[in-house]
Amino acid sequence: MTGMAIRGRNAPRELVENRVSFAGPSSELSIYDTYLPAERVGLSSGELLYCGMISGRKIMHAAKNYRAEFLPQESFVMAPGEQVHIDFPDARLETPTSCLTIEIARERVESICEKLNGTQAVETEFEDWRFRPESLIHTQHSQATQSLLQRLVTTFTENASDRDLLVDLGVSELVVRMLREQMRTFLLKVCENNPEVNGLGAALHQVQSRLDQPLDIEQLSRTACMSRSRFYSEFKKHLGCTPAEFQQHLRMQAAKERLARGETVTRVCFDLGYRHLSHFSRRFHQQFGISPKQFRESRSPA
Repeated sequence: MTGMAIRGRNAPRELVENRVSFAGPSSELSIYDTYLPAERVGLSSGELLYCGMISGRKIMHAAKNYRAEFLPQESFVMAPGEQVHIDFPDARLETPTSCLTIEIARERVESICEKLNGTQAVETEFEDWRFRPESLIHTQHSQATQSLLQRLVTTFTENASDRDLLVDLGVSELVVRMLREQMRTFLLKVCENNPEVNGLGAALHQVQSRLDQPLDIEQLSRTACMSRSRFYSEFKKHLGCTPAEFQQHLRMQAAKERLARGETVTRVCFDLGYRHLSHFSRRFHQQFGISPKQFRESRSPA
């Protein structure tokens, strides 16, 4: 998204959080560019706000002493009525810090949750599909989400006759992806607190606690007390991905956290079950757009 051409973007009225907006059905896309360093700039919305970084770096401050970097190819979701404060340490006139937001009416989110509960109902122990404002969403984009955001920017800013229909379809897909990301986090927390919550929960806990080992689908199916085909079906319904994709996601998140703490690339690679450094490095670069070595060095003290 770094090279987006947006109408009105080349003539900023403000040097901090200059905003260009485009309205859609039950939604609004905004592009924010900041050209000067700034601290504690407030951001809030009366509706759900999906934020995606385009370029540069922000420091996000949220409730409960939350403080984290917000980088390109990451999303940060704000609940209706929530407020965050943002630092822009690297913003410059020649290299502005840029992000997009998509404001989505809460009624639209609730409508999508109702449809998911009607067609993709989850196990009783896992409650239901709903947006959980108490559960912070700050995550790395998958390739599919990155492509979707790029497509939405194009759709919001064009003048095609079917623009509103395409915007509505794209926003619906974005909400589903957001809900699935939040559901994955919620399920992992449930399984961590109670590994035997149900058969699927026991299998999820097994994957999570054995990241250094190859997946054994037959064993996981037995743990879940399901046939192999039903296990795949239930896993995909609850997690939105295959067991292999889920393990890969957890491995990459663990790798990122450990490298940020200064552990060596080699140790992280083999501890997480990868047999070859080249394979680990390729996977990491595909996920985060940077090599493990570069990521580790970027987090090392100067």
